[in-house]
Amino acid sequence: MSPLSAGPPSESLPSAGVARVAAAGGSLVPGLLVAAAGVAVAVAVNALVPAVSPLMVAVVLGALLGNLGARPEALRPGLAFASGRLLRLGVVLLGARLAVPDVLALGLPVLLLVVTTVAVTFSGTWWLGTRLGLGREPALLVATGFSICGAAAIAAMDGVTDSEKRDVMTAVALVTLYGSLAIALLPVAGGLLHLPAESFGIWTGASVQEVAQVVATAQTAGPAALATAVVVKLTRVVMLAPLIAGVSLWRRRAARPGPRGRTPVVPLFVAGFLAVVALRSLGAVPDAWLTPIRTAETVLFTAALFAMGTAVRVRELLSTGRRAVALGAASALLVTLVALAGVLVLR
Repeated sequence: MSPLSAGPPSESLPSAGVARVAAAGGSLVPGLLVAAAGVAVAVAVNALVPAVSPLMVAVVLGALLGNLGARPEALRPGLAFASGRLLRLGVVLLGARLAVPDVLALGLPVLLLVVTTVAVTFSGTWWLGTRLGLGREPALLVATGFSICGAAAIAAMDGVTDSEKRDVMTAVALVTLYGSLAIALLPVAGGLLHLPAESFGIWTGASVQEVAQVVATAQTAGPAALATAVVVKLTRVVMLAPLIAGVSLWRRRAARPGPRGRTPVVPLFVAGFLAVVALRSLGAVPDAWLTPIRTAETVLFTAALFAMGTAVRVRELLSTGRRAVALGAASALLVTLVALAGVLVLR
């Protein structure tokens, strides 16, 4: 009997497809609802304490949920969707923060400072992490977070590696810890060095991890320092795309397939990120859209990191504690000193 003889094609096949979609969608709902609740709490905490990134709060909340045994099987599909698809969409929207003319307006010397700081911090941290015995994947995540833009960069790099979720949480915790220390220490150091506001802004934007931490640090030196720091910081974000593409190419040449098979040279979400940067630079993204896009980007990243946090087991995380903290300290010192050296040369 023909496979279609049980009923007309116009009835049986579409109805089966709808049923599959409905079943799949239904399986996502519990996990996505829990992730949405985690986002709401994380955003509320950030509203009360702006220097604390909602991304870090989300990771901690997710870890609490997972380690308290409150992650039933029904939540897994939705949480997996959040840590995968929503994460990549967040990276794409991240491109709306960047306009190439703003980056070019910094001038060639500052651009070279940013590129040098990112390259030295990334390569130095990755090398030291492997020497400390953390392994290539965890060291890669820490290197990406400290050299580019904190938790968002870590989450994006996780999309093209085989790292464990505990490695993601470790890296996010480190950039939060040392970025928070920078908020307290950099203004004091800037005062002792008698740095002008613009120089302090360059130093802050080139060395501090999270965007929120950059804002909290730079605003202590006034509006000029803050404006410069934000543009320099977003210039570091531009480096995320070539960095991920480079790691993908390395994995292909080393015959190390990614978590979803052979890693493409330029992952689709990175291509989307670059496309949005191009649209913003050409003026195709109206200014009125920027605030909603940034809000959506924050929500997506926060949901993704909450979902990642639920897969972390604290006992496993603590097993790498001392080595990870040492690597974070070394990376924070490296990025701070390299950026400062560049600022002093430009001064």
